[in-house]
Amino acid sequence: MTPIEILSRQTSDAYNWTNKLTTSVSYDTWDNIPDVIETSVSWQVGHLIVSLYYHSIMVIVGHHFFTTGSPKNAIGKARPEGRNHLTMIQKRSTEVVDSLCLDDLQSSLHPTEIPHPIAKNKFEALDWNIKHTMWHCGQLGILMRIGGERFDFGLRREQS
Repeated sequence: MTPIEILSRQTSDAYNWTNKLTTSVSYDTWDNIPDVIETSVSWQVGHLIVSLYYHSIMVIVGHHFFTTGSPKNAIGKARPEGRNHLTMIQKRSTEVVDSLCLDDLQSSLHPTEIPHPIAKNKFEALDWNIKHTMWHCGQLGILMRIGGERFDFGLRREQS
């Protein structure tokens, strides 16, 4: 596999885990903030929307959709539910990764007003995006567990 294919697969895997976790939590518990972990599913989803956009789109190819992009490019892209916004950013992020060539990975980040906290080049930004997303999957898993739910990863056997 090429580095682009690896980044693309790992990015998709991280996003799939995020989606599995967020879709398994009922909307009516999204705003619960347990005492032992000062976060909520709502915050996690909102944070991931912003961070995925920053780490895998803005610093890689520049602003898109709702900033300097044409309003025509944003038609049908936004929905009121946070999960749909997250899915939209994930899709665009994956498209960006898939559009890169090997030489792009070592090139400088797209200039932004806020310097990237980790990365100096596009490979490092995309690699961080995967790690950061999985970190938040762990937090989502903790929130589920505290709420009395447990994600079974498809490994539980049916009780007879």
